[in-house]
Amino acid sequence: MNVLKFGGTSVANPENIQKTLSVVSKTAENSKLLVVVSAFGGVTDLLLNAADLAGKRDDSYRTIFQEIETRHINAVKELIPVANQSAVLSAVKTRLNRLETLFEGAFMLSELSPKTADLIAGHGELLSSFIIAETAKINGLNAAFKDSRELVITSNAYGKASVDFKETAKRVSNFVATNKAQVNILPGFVASTLDGNTTTLGRGGSDYTAAILASLVNATELQIWTDVSGMYTANPRVVKQAFPIAHISYREAMELSHFGAKVIYPPTIQPVLEKGIPIWIKNTFSPDDIGTLVTDKPNGKNRPVKGISHIENIALITLEGSGMIGIPGVSKRFLEVFYQKNTNVIMITQASSEQSICVGVDQADADAIEIAINEAFELEIMRKHIEPVQVEKDLAILALVGDRMKSHQGLSGKMFSSLGKNNVNIRAIAQGASEKNISAVIAKTDVKKGLNILHEEFFEDRLKQLNLFITGVGNVGGKLLEQIKQQQSYLNEKLRLNIRVIALSNSRTMVFDEKGLDLDNWEQLLANGEKADPEAFLKRTTELNIRNSIFVDNTATEFISRKYSDYLRNSIGVVTCNKIACADDYENYEDLQRLSRKYGGSFLYETNVGAGLPIIDTLNNLVASGDEVHKIQAVLSGSLNFVFNNFDENSSFHDVVKQAQEEGYTEPDPKIDLSGVDVARKILILARESGYQLELSDIENESFLPEESLNTKDNDSFFASLKTHASSFNDLLANAKKNNCRLKYVAQFEEGKASVGLQQIPEGHPFYNLEGSDNIVLFYTNRYSQQPLIIKGAGAGADVTASGIFADIIRIGKN
Repeated sequence: MNVLKFGGTSVANPENIQKTLSVVSKTAENSKLLVVVSAFGGVTDLLLNAADLAGKRDDSYRTIFQEIETRHINAVKELIPVANQSAVLSAVKTRLNRLETLFEGAFMLSELSPKTADLIAGHGELLSSFIIAETAKINGLNAAFKDSRELVITSNAYGKASVDFKETAKRVSNFVATNKAQVNILPGFVASTLDGNTTTLGRGGSDYTAAILASLVNATELQIWTDVSGMYTANPRVVKQAFPIAHISYREAMELSHFGAKVIYPPTIQPVLEKGIPIWIKNTFSPDDIGTLVTDKPNGKNRPVKGISHIENIALITLEGSGMIGIPGVSKRFLEVFYQKNTNVIMITQASSEQSICVGVDQADADAIEIAINEAFELEIMRKHIEPVQVEKDLAILALVGDRMKSHQGLSGKMFSSLGKNNVNIRAIAQGASEKNISAVIAKTDVKKGLNILHEEFFEDRLKQLNLFITGVGNVGGKLLEQIKQQQSYLNEKLRLNIRVIALSNSRTMVFDEKGLDLDNWEQLLANGEKADPEAFLKRTTELNIRNSIFVDNTATEFISRKYSDYLRNSIGVVTCNKIACADDYENYEDLQRLSRKYGGSFLYETNVGAGLPIIDTLNNLVASGDEVHKIQAVLSGSLNFVFNNFDENSSFHDVVKQAQEEGYTEPDPKIDLSGVDVARKILILARESGYQLELSDIENESFLPEESLNTKDNDSFFASLKTHASSFNDLLANAKKNNCRLKYVAQFEEGKASVGLQQIPEGHPFYNLEGSDNIVLFYTNRYSQQPLIIKGAGAGADVTASGIFADIIRIGKN
């Protein structure tokens, strides 16, 4: 004999009931069945709500009763053919009339006793099981209805009755011996006292009914049919990558259920655990899915961590004080308060110094417990031996569960470090000596991120998800998106990285999609987005609170750069080609570095110098390995190198600069490049990365631009000034030709001093043959004292800049 239990969603409506009976019919081909059913989905809550209102003399209970009545009458009319409806409707209406009388009695007396509450609450199962049994008969099954109250006998502690297993076993044995039906359909949740008064089995009562029956009839297996395909590695509604666990132990199932997995309720496992009866958790709506098998000793691939679960709405109750140290009985007195208040302790931890003890409870119980504990320790608090109890609310518990965790080192470390890297603060931890469960208390707002972090760490074969929030989608940003799209398969397969673009913004609009934007259609999505607002962009990014988040700044905007600190404080990495932040006041530059270290959000800006060239990374490696930089010489402006490589007797300076702007080699405002400010920022950044505390004002800038050009207010007037002063630019070129030199804009740092300016470079110098928009950097260090370390290559252009940004993103992913 098998026992099947169907939950509220499986019998929520006539369509689902037919699916349930299809499963029953197929299973009944090979075995006699006891089928335990819950109330129609949501009905028990309606019953309890209506009962509460009636007991308070609130006649709005009548509206709820009408809804309950309508649902059941309509179900009969849809499930039972008209020719067979009369008897069924009569029985259902009789039951509903009794229910209405109970409500009226509570209303008239202005009282809802526990006994009456139990009697009312059980009506959902009594009605659903009768209707389903009658439908099964109509469908041709050899089926019968059996009232569980005739079998399951309990104490008369209404609301929290305990089962009389001896009497229940005797009744179940007699029933099985005399029963002839192939399928017996029974209400879950309800039971009765020896004298016939209705009781209920509490939370998870229908599961418990099924487990009791399975144990007493020595069932081949207990099948729990629900709306998911088994117990998952994590809540699939929160963690999209979660998957069903094929085989799990009783203990693991109990731990996961205790910590929020709603598939089964922990006490229901106990009766079948004692008999070693397997439990199958199956999906009514996908009956061919394998589901989860729960047994004593799982076989097959057995990960050390079987699942991750959580409980929300937790409050931490902490008692601490020097007066607790070495004083016997403090913990006993503390925990007795919870017992006296009938409050369940979900987790407990105590410092080895005995100076504090902390427990987690349901947040709804926190206020009453706070008052009770303060009263219990009133004398110690008055003498200041113990502090008044501390209560922290809006918390949640994350739990790793697995029988084999004890034999694997480092699981706790992986759990806590992965959470910490993403700024998920842990308020308390608990781990038993059996190590079947490692629990951490975190903020409720971090639950989604925390679950996804841990699932990625322990279940996703090291496939790391990076979530990008990109502002600036012009030349560089557009190329970056193109490169990300092109490399997605490679990154998945070779580097185990899954890069998603969650948000995009330009100066006009912005768009967010928590599931990831479609990179085939990003331009249209952005065009139809909401109005751009950097403050709102920051707020949305932090509120989404997604793991491994990276803010990517492809702009040259100072206002955007001022937001880096806010991103880093939220452990959101920052990748930028915007030089303003790193060339800002040294105090601000150092603050960003400090925030990055403190909150674990990477701050990478390789493209600040040399676009895609590994200049900063190389310099950092030199310094980190103990080398010392004495001198840097560099051509750091791809745009200026492009300009002076193309400026000759056959072209005007104005035309060459215009060409450089049009081809994307200069900033949108080309004066930033030609004034030397951009190069000054770059050599400043290199000096700072070398360990020197310089400011931008310390950089000597010998500008070749006339004052009129430097003082222009917009691009039109700037370009006009280049035509006006064409002769001065021609003179610069002629003088260089005369000396058999080429013009290069050079940055130099030596002995703590830096300068930038246009120089005539003689033939034979490393800079002389620098072509196109290339950059070159010469590092003179202790190790490279005679022959410098040279880095040379393309130093400007949207493609190479985008590739440098992309490389920084990948570098974060590989950490």
